[in-house]
Amino acid sequence: MDEMKICFITCVSDEELYAESLLYLQQLEVPENMKVQFLPVREAASMADGYNQAMKMSEAKYKVYLHQDVLLVKRDFIRKICTIFQQPAIGLIGLIGCKKLAASGVWWDGEMLYGRVLHAPEPESIVPSICEEATVEFCEAAAVDGLILATQYDLSWRADIFDGWHFYDTAQCLEFRRHGYTVVIPQQKEDWCIHLAKQKPLRLVYWEYQKRFLQEYGFELLS
Repeated sequence: MDEMKICFITCVSDEELYAESLLYLQQLEVPENMKVQFLPVREAASMADGYNQAMKMSEAKYKVYLHQDVLLVKRDFIRKICTIFQQPAIGLIGLIGCKKLAASGVWWDGEMLYGRVLHAPEPESIVPSICEEATVEFCEAAAVDGLILATQYDLSWRADIFDGWHFYDTAQCLEFRRHGYTVVIPQQKEDWCIHLAKQKPLRLVYWEYQKRFLQEYGFELLS
């Protein structure tokens, strides 16, 4: 693993969206002696499958998995997460999530929501999602949203269960916890990212993946 390298990984199905996201990534401040890699994955069978492909292709110690419709506006993002990752017990960083998962396994149903994200479902329309703010550099979380997930260890994504586009993120948080690592949400006194996703109702397939999630991890939600 190259400890002086960070890789930004994205599953791409919309080239225009990814081009805009990449433009923002290329404007990030890069710490001295740090190398940056941008790794798009096209035609992935699922989010977990695409992330597994990219994870195996990059020797970067630090990997940031982000959606193609995310604009990362926090210019010193790399320095911030590398500072947090100086604590070896921390395995994964997200920007919004919960400190305790509900029995449903859906992170936004959970207790003590932390973090913030700006949503832009339509041009020139900004809808902020602002939860509690960590009072220190970061706070521990049970699960975080998959729009941005940063890691310093490589753990396989559960493509064997999540062969679609839902619950792969919460599952990965619990996989890190199973391996003894902590998931955290950083203190964000300013906005770190803009999410361009359009608002739409959850489809029936979402609930199918919820059933799969609960079959695998449901007993862990009781602890």
